[in-house]
Amino acid sequence: MNAIPTIALNAVEGLELSRFREMDYFVVEELGISVELMMENAGLHLATLTASFADAADTILIGIGNGNNGAGGLVAARRLAGWGYNVVLDMPVEISKALPQLQLERALKFGAKTTSAGNINIWVDAYLGFSQRLPLSAAYQERVVRANQTNCLKVSLDIPTGYLGDSDKLYFEADHVLSLAAVKNILKDLPVSTSVYIADLGIPKAIYAKFDIPFPPFNKNTILKIEK
Repeated sequence: MNAIPTIALNAVEGLELSRFREMDYFVVEELGISVELMMENAGLHLATLTASFADAADTILIGIGNGNNGAGGLVAARRLAGWGYNVVLDMPVEISKALPQLQLERALKFGAKTTSAGNINIWVDAYLGFSQRLPLSAAYQERVVRANQTNCLKVSLDIPTGYLGDSDKLYFEADHVLSLAAVKNILKDLPVSTSVYIADLGIPKAIYAKFDIPFPPFNKNTILKIEK
């Protein structure tokens, strides 16, 4: 993978979660860009970022929840397994919703496993997304505690599980966070040691303008690293 371009934090405008929800809803309802298509984009970018840190023999554990963020994680699992990585799925809750179920079936067919991970080299957090509510359930709390105690690289999709702006509370302590479409404002308060990236979800520049959101300079680059 080519080096990910870096842009200054002051070159991109942060976005409140409520504003992102509005834009996300508009794209689905008015433009006909399906949730499944956007999760395919999100999962591909997550897989690409994760693979940039991985060695061929690494075990990559991907934490999956029963929502769109979990389904995006399953897309990443499918991609990574298809590229030959050893991918293990961790599912603290039953996967019962239609899209996550579909993505789970696909990931398993591509070689992702549900067996014990053994030694974990990379732990990917796709448990919960921007719609998460606190406090976390006991199942997710247990996973976050165990992840934070595990000596491995940690990557979160969009927003770390358990994090809504307060780093003093229990949350998945990611080394890298891939924010979808724009930098969420709450991510600016993460520790300086946490690297933040933004990924192109396929939302057109005109829609950013409609919502008075500056368009990130994606151009030929679908992932950008934010320099704090």
